[in-house]
Amino acid sequence: MAHPGTLLSYDHLEYTTAWKLQQAMVEDRLAGRRPDTLLLLEHEPVFTIGRTGQDAHWHGSEAALRGRGYAVHRVERGGSVTFHGPGQIVGYPILRLDSFCSGPRTYMRKLEEVLIRTLAEWGLEGRRLDKRTGVWVGPEPGAKIAAMGVRIIRGVTMHGFALNVTVDLAPFAHIVPCGIAGCQVTSMAALLGRPVDRQQVRRRIGDVFAEVFGLHWTDRLDRSGEVGRPGSMAGRLPGQGGSARAALTPAAG
Repeated sequence: MAHPGTLLSYDHLEYTTAWKLQQAMVEDRLAGRRPDTLLLLEHEPVFTIGRTGQDAHWHGSEAALRGRGYAVHRVERGGSVTFHGPGQIVGYPILRLDSFCSGPRTYMRKLEEVLIRTLAEWGLEGRRLDKRTGVWVGPEPGAKIAAMGVRIIRGVTMHGFALNVTVDLAPFAHIVPCGIAGCQVTSMAALLGRPVDRQQVRRRIGDVFAEVFGLHWTDRLDRSGEVGRPGSMAGRLPGQGGSARAALTPAAG
C-alpha cells in the first residue's frame, strides 16, 4: 500500500529560504505534524559546500567565488562543493527513512534510480559509478549529470539531489565538482542538443519519485509562477504547524 505524501513544486525558491524550510519540515515530520514531502524547485546561482569540502575543491578562496557575484553557503549535507542555478531541478525529500529504506546506502540508490528512470524518458541512459554517488552519462569515465548530498536527522532526510536540465555549466569551472578531480559535468540540453521543458522534467521527477518510493501524492501543490523569498508565504502548507514562520527566516551568511 502506498504511503501518503505531499509534493510541493516551485519554479524558483531562494536558497536560504529553501534551507530553512527544509529544517522546519524535518522538525514537523519528526513531530508527526506533516506527511512525507518532496520539494522540487530551482535556485538562483549559488555554490554550496558540504561536510567533506576542502579548500582545494574551490581553488582555496570562497571570497573569489563571492567576488564573481555568487552566494556561497556551508551546509550540513554530505559531499563537497557543487553549483545550483536556474535550469537545474533540485529535489529535497523530507522522509521518515525507515518507512522506505533499510539505510542511507539504499536511500541513495533509490534517489539515483529516480533520476535514471527520468532521463530514460528523454532517451538518455544514466548510470551509477562504483563508490561515487550521483548519476553519470556517456562512456568511461563519464560526465556527471546529477549530484547528490543528504543529511539524516533522527531518521528524517533533508537535502537531496540536483539534475542538470538546461543549467549554465560554465560556473562549474570555478570548482572541483563534488570534490572529484577531473569530474566533467553535463546537462540534458547539452546531450540532446535542443531545449528541454524544465516543467515537464520536474513533473516527471515527481511521478517517478512516487513510483520508486511507493508514495501516493495526496497533495500536489504547484507554485509555478511564484518566486519564494525570505519573509514570503513560500511553502506554508496545511498541517505545517508553528514552525512554518521559522522556515522563512534567512540563514546567516
